[in-house]
Amino acid sequence: MTAAGPVAVVLSYLLGSLPWSYLIVRLHRSIDVRTIGSRSAGATNVLRASGKWAALLALLLDAAKGAAAVVLARSLEVGSWWLAAAAVAAVAGHVFPLFLGFRGGKGVATAAGVLALLVPGAALGALVVFVVMVAWKRYVSLGSISAAVALPLLVGVYWSSGAFRVEHGVDSGPALLAGTAAIAVLVIAKHRANLVRLRAGTESRLGTSPPAPEGSG
Repeated sequence: MTAAGPVAVVLSYLLGSLPWSYLIVRLHRSIDVRTIGSRSAGATNVLRASGKWAALLALLLDAAKGAAAVVLARSLEVGSWWLAAAAVAAVAGHVFPLFLGFRGGKGVATAAGVLALLVPGAALGALVVFVVMVAWKRYVSLGSISAAVALPLLVGVYWSSGAFRVEHGVDSGPALLAGTAAIAVLVIAKHRANLVRLRAGTESRLGTSPPAPEGSG
């Protein structure tokens, strides 16, 4: 085994740890985004703290670091399992960032950037699920959770249809299915407080302030 795989994982985690949402709000309002709103370092909370343009910038930068992790891993020519591990590491970096004492966001935007390059067809399907759920129910958290649930199912469909390319002479389907499932579990786990509030009917809708310390973002 060469060092390329572990290097890709470590660098992907560090990329994921780049705290764009924290930096944007810190520069704009001189406050820690994790002390207000949902107390999450993510684009949804940036929207509450600094407005739509700042939130859009945070969303794009968080997605970009996820995409960059995939590009980096592929440039190192790692196998499909190391590629999947690097993808998970990038999302884990956003959720548990080294540079913010391991207190980050929910990983949704970073996961979107990862998946757009890793499994574009399934990512597009998950995006449709997200948009439909948010437009219907006005809960960003519900859209994120629904998309996370749908993602590995969509990847499974693509794999069974033979849509995945063969990388390094090995079917990449099992690795990508495992990686996307791990990302989905991570995103859903970070939304556990939202799940409790959704069941209780107290979750905040899009455009309103969250009633509890932790929320979607």
